[in-house]
Amino acid sequence: MNEPFVGHTGKAGLRLEEWEKAFPGLVAGFTTRSGGVSEQPYGSFNMGLHVGDSSSHVVTNRKRLAEELGMPFDAWTCADQVHGNRVCEVVAGGAGRESLEDVIAATDGLFTNKQGVLLVSFYADCVPLFFLDPETGAIGLAHAGWKGTVSRIAEEMVRAFERNYAAKAANMKVAIGPAICGNCYEVDERIIGQVRAAAKNWSPAVSPRENGRYLLDLPRLNQEIVTECGILPDNIIRTQWCTSCRTDLFFSHRREAGPAGKTGRMASFIGWRDR
Repeated sequence: MNEPFVGHTGKAGLRLEEWEKAFPGLVAGFTTRSGGVSEQPYGSFNMGLHVGDSSSHVVTNRKRLAEELGMPFDAWTCADQVHGNRVCEVVAGGAGRESLEDVIAATDGLFTNKQGVLLVSFYADCVPLFFLDPETGAIGLAHAGWKGTVSRIAEEMVRAFERNYAAKAANMKVAIGPAICGNCYEVDERIIGQVRAAAKNWSPAVSPRENGRYLLDLPRLNQEIVTECGILPDNIIRTQWCTSCRTDLFFSHRREAGPAGKTGRMASFIGWRDR
């Protein structure tokens, strides 16, 4: 399978090229760590206001991204991610772009069918899930760490598209973006117990280790969950980029942050330009 997240020159990092080519006016992708103004340990294209970086640096980085995407900065819309499974419809852009004071509260998934809205969420190993319904133009982003994954935030997004836009799961497309891979993410039995309850076909995502712990492939687990929700396998694309393996390109909380928890965040983004 060809890599769906393709590197571009400039600040936008990786673009979901297959979708952008197939659907004119769509912008979708995932940033890398370089090309911005943030100083270490957030150097240099940090997108997160919540990690201790200078807010002026973060806003500068965000404005640079919006400009490169051809989207007004007023369109930028993000939420306060809490590793839950709540998803929220966005009817107008502008939340949380310059301050944490006006983010969409306690939400890990955003969706819309409006033009001129740029949905954005933030990552340093968790799984970015991109959703698109070609029939209605609905788009969505979900932030799926292990907690969001086992609480099936992916299913919450699929059902929200069905309820709000009469979308059919069999028509929807899902892209699984850069995240920590199954060779880098070691967890304990407490987490694996919840994994077993989260998906019928959980076993391909889990590899036992000799130390009594497990390697967990979160992207694969999300792939199994969206398949259970009715997304056709041919409509699911998955990256091979690992945020932990490639710290030259990405921030990785697990590999870099240490006890102090200091590292930057990448952004996933999806939106329709005004036409």
